[in-house]
Amino acid sequence: MDHSNRIDLTRALAVGSLIGLIVLGLAWELWLAPLRPGGSWLVLKVLPLFIPLAGLLKRRMYTYRWVSLLVWVYFTEGVVRATSDRGFSAVLAAIEVGLCLLLFTACALHVRWRLRHARTATPTPSP
Repeated sequence: MDHSNRIDLTRALAVGSLIGLIVLGLAWELWLAPLRPGGSWLVLKVLPLFIPLAGLLKRRMYTYRWVSLLVWVYFTEGVVRATSDRGFSAVLAAIEVGLCLLLFTACALHVRWRLRHARTATPTPSP
């Protein structure tokens, strides 16, 4: 697999897992297992996830870097709720943890491979 294919794959995984987190958060807090019947205000936790979506789609390196840090907030929430909630909510929290790990891995590899590709593509000046 060449560099461009790996970069495209990590981009697709990052965008897909981010969209997955958005859909999961909305469905979880509105229909599947809300804290209160009829939905809860906790659904607002999804709003920050919309911000990096455009940057990931436009392949902005800076966005991939800061999303790999932002995702740990959602990972922490998922771990806490997976160990403290009961029933279907705990399952949803485990899915959130998995999506967070996928998003982090995809962003980290994307940045790493793009930087490596940029280094090998740029000719070094000879003295």
